[in-house]
Amino acid sequence: MSNNSDRMDKYSTPLRQTIDRIGSTCTDCGACQADCAFLQHYGTPKAIIEKYDFSDPANQQLAFECSLCGLCGAVCPEKLDPGELFLAIRREAVIHENGNFASYRTILAYEKRGSSALFSYYGLPDGCDTVFFPGCTLPGTRPESTWRLFAHLQRSIPALGIVFDCCTKPSHDLGRQDHFDRMFAEMRDYLCSNGVRRVLTACPNCHKIFKQYGNGLAVETVYEILSRGELPAAARGDGELAIHDPCPLRRESAVQDSVRTILRRMGITVTEMKHRRGRTLCCGEGGSVGFMRPELARNWRLIRSREAQGRKLVTYCAGCAGFLNRKTPTVHLADVLFFPEKALNGSMRGAGSPLTYINRLILKRRFKKNLAAATQRAGRNPI
Repeated sequence: MSNNSDRMDKYSTPLRQTIDRIGSTCTDCGACQADCAFLQHYGTPKAIIEKYDFSDPANQQLAFECSLCGLCGAVCPEKLDPGELFLAIRREAVIHENGNFASYRTILAYEKRGSSALFSYYGLPDGCDTVFFPGCTLPGTRPESTWRLFAHLQRSIPALGIVFDCCTKPSHDLGRQDHFDRMFAEMRDYLCSNGVRRVLTACPNCHKIFKQYGNGLAVETVYEILSRGELPAAARGDGELAIHDPCPLRRESAVQDSVRTILRRMGITVTEMKHRRGRTLCCGEGGSVGFMRPELARNWRLIRSREAQGRKLVTYCAGCAGFLNRKTPTVHLADVLFFPEKALNGSMRGAGSPLTYINRLILKRRFKKNLAAATQRAGRNPI
């Protein structure tokens, strides 16, 4: 115990408080280890806290092997969220300049491009108080579905605006909190100062960030809006799909219900897997673990493939769709809504890089040409 006390003196206050809360409450029951290869390898949160000195840069790297997916918190009988511990350790590594960010240059460059003048765009019509924020991956992999989503929403929200930008969640999850705070606050303040009061998201990660840091901005997914109103004329289908709920939305039961409502209204049979809703699995992309421990990322995908039992998956996260589709046929809900026949028969696939970047540029140009925007801007990062 004295060793733990000595260690605690070395930690920043946020990490010390997180360790104290989780270490004093965790009972070593092992519930969080059942499906998590990371915790199976390192131990329960309590065991990890007792074993490792997180002022040691080598031990700080352990936290970058956690997917930050939240499944551990969803199953914890003590209502703890061990993911908070590993995020706090990541932040500690950044504070002391111990982060090995050369490993993450691909995802950080992706984030930076998303906020650059080349790829970002804000188009706000007169009277705009609601914007569609599709995220980075959906416009790149599925530009036509993104365009049609906006057009359909615009029928009921005539002054709907569009924002192509990055929410900077990669930096957030890598522990780069100061950078994230600056970038997100600038975007949020710009929206609020221009009369925006509501953000409609298509990306689960963006939704989580806006909900946590939006400071008064209302946030809903486009699927909640669609489930309450008229579906696209083409939204008719048949067959069976098993739903993969994205882990950033594991606590958003209203979103989960909306997705199931949409599919059933379309005439599609919805089936459920063992890990669903609040206890859904990470697809493998969470926490950027694939850059550090790709075998841990692949493990999530393999578990999901086994649970699918040969069924086609549908998800409402473009990142999940791309990652899961490497092992199990997976479609995105936006494609099912607007191109049901192609999506369901497997002839429609999301684009890959570098085409995704070209798609984003073409889509941005399309919006600039067709949207009557009274207020416009592009870029927060030079590129």
